Formats: sequence, C-alpha cells, structure tokens
Amino acid sequence: QVQLVESGGGLVQPGGSLRLSCAASGRTFSRATMAWFRQGPGKEREFVAAHRQNRPYYADDVKGRFTISLDSAKNTAYLQMNNLRSEDTAVYYCAADWSLILSSMTQAPHYDYWGQGTQVTVSS
Repeated sequence: QVQLVESGGGLVQPGGSLRLSCAASGRTFSRATMAWFRQGPGKEREFVAAHRQNRPYYADDVKGRFTISLDSAKNTAYLQMNNLRSEDTAVYYCAADWSLILSSMTQAPHYDYWGQGTQVTVSS
C-alpha cells in the first residue's frame, strides 16, 4: 500500500522560502506522476506542480517561483517555494498516480494516492 507523508510547511514572511517534502513508501516513484496541489481557505483544491517522465509542469501563478524535484534514491519529492506571497497560503498536498494520462495531470480527482497535507502560511 502506498503512503505519502508531507513535511516542511510553516509560517513564512512574504518574499521568503520554504521547501516541502513528500516521502513515499510502498512503491517507487519511477514511472509515477508526482504532483503538488493546494487548497486555500474557502477555495477548491488546485494544481501547483507535477513531475512526469523526467519533466516538470507548473501552474502559471507559480512558474519561476516554485521548483518540483524528485530524489529517486530517497523516494521523496520536493517542492521548493521561493518569493512566497500571501496568496500562496494554503494546505499543500502531494499526490501520486502510476496510470495517469497527461490530459488529467492537473485534475485532483484522477490521483489515487494523497498525503495528509501540510500548512503553509505566508504572512508578515
């Protein structure tokens, strides 16, 4: 059984940085689509970034600020977040799927496995 565990959230000032981690157990990341989603207060869960077939994908509002990466040896995915803004405040979730098609990559319901989420708060 696949388990995903996020860590690294916290409180940061605008313009600051955080790195989120997503450690997987039960199956290796190879050939998986690994993604990060977030859900802000009163909002629906939205796509942030994904890593698929050695290529990263990003939502428009995080391009140039966030970087997704994988460490296969540690079976861990990361989301480096720089130049954080107040609107980045949300619970961040990692997700994984081994049979996702490209056209479904940004849609949360298509992912089979989810972590518990980690809170990121950007505030002065």
